[in-house]
Amino acid sequence: MTITTDAPPRSARQTRAPRTARNKQTNDYFDLAERAKAAGLMERRVGWYAARTAALAAGLALAFTLLLTLGDTWWQLAVAVLFGVVFTQGAFLGHDAGHLQIFRSGRRNEWFARIIANLVVGLSHGWWARKHNKHHANPNVIGKDGDIETGALVFVPGEEVGRTGFMGWVTRHQGWLFFPMLALFGPVLHANAVQTLATTPAIKHRAAEAWLLGLRLIGFPTLVLLTLGPVLGAAFMAVQLATFGLYMGATFAPNHKGMPLIPKDLKVDFLRRQVLTSRNIRGGWFVDLAMGGLNYQIEHHVFPRMASVNLKKARPIVQAFCAERDIPYTETGLFESYGIITAYLNRVGLGYADPMDCPIAAQYR
Repeated sequence: MTITTDAPPRSARQTRAPRTARNKQTNDYFDLAERAKAAGLMERRVGWYAARTAALAAGLALAFTLLLTLGDTWWQLAVAVLFGVVFTQGAFLGHDAGHLQIFRSGRRNEWFARIIANLVVGLSHGWWARKHNKHHANPNVIGKDGDIETGALVFVPGEEVGRTGFMGWVTRHQGWLFFPMLALFGPVLHANAVQTLATTPAIKHRAAEAWLLGLRLIGFPTLVLLTLGPVLGAAFMAVQLATFGLYMGATFAPNHKGMPLIPKDLKVDFLRRQVLTSRNIRGGWFVDLAMGGLNYQIEHHVFPRMASVNLKKARPIVQAFCAERDIPYTETGLFESYGIITAYLNRVGLGYADPMDCPIAAQYR
């Protein structure tokens, strides 16, 4: 399954339609899209993705070589960290394929994403695509974006009411517990993948996904335990899973957490819905590499099919356009974003925040 959004309204993609046939908000998105296209930023970057794929293959080859040759030593835990990093970089690459950014053929993008997600990362592409579709269509929309659904953590003010006992304590301290809890994110993602394939017959190419996922989730731990033995092998898997979960969560959390929430019944046009709920992360080439280009989250949400390497070039175009239209454009440093997330989660957990107290609700109410 490939990634789609409700976006841009159809008229925004029908370039031959008379401009008078569009409303002002659709015209805004159309004008911005024309600027990005004129700058050549919607073109495919096959060479870039070929290089990223080669780098991923090299990283996997290095990690497996070290695992099999380093021997019975606690230095293997450093190799476990390497695996966690490489798997997360694989997730970034699969994410781009899911957004149809690599090939012109939707089928090729889909199969590339499916192989990377299931065989390399250990996730179900079908599960991820369904979840991610909903997120891109309605980021931070209460009741529609699964990324802000209440679970172990509460992201929507008011939903913390009634939590008692241990979960009540967790909720009241959830800002401080957020990053330690990300160490458990990896097993949760793997479990969601298995559950989805076991219980959702409608998943496209379900049998192929099951074989690929089984090979990854059974084969990799088996290889580790046979190579390192039960004690070191178990420690290796714990470190690998913790690294993967922490890296994934710390990369995706800054993009929307702590940004304005949109009430389910509030109508906001596509462009403003994407920009107002997203946050960019500054930091230069290292942050670009570490976050797979998704630190340009605003541009990614506005142009979900744009190659991630072009998002940096689109940033000044989108930023200038938002300034012209008086659309708030949020950009922070990485650690500043973590502080914002921690403070926001603590406020929600203690019942201090008001879900209607946000710029979007005030503007569109």
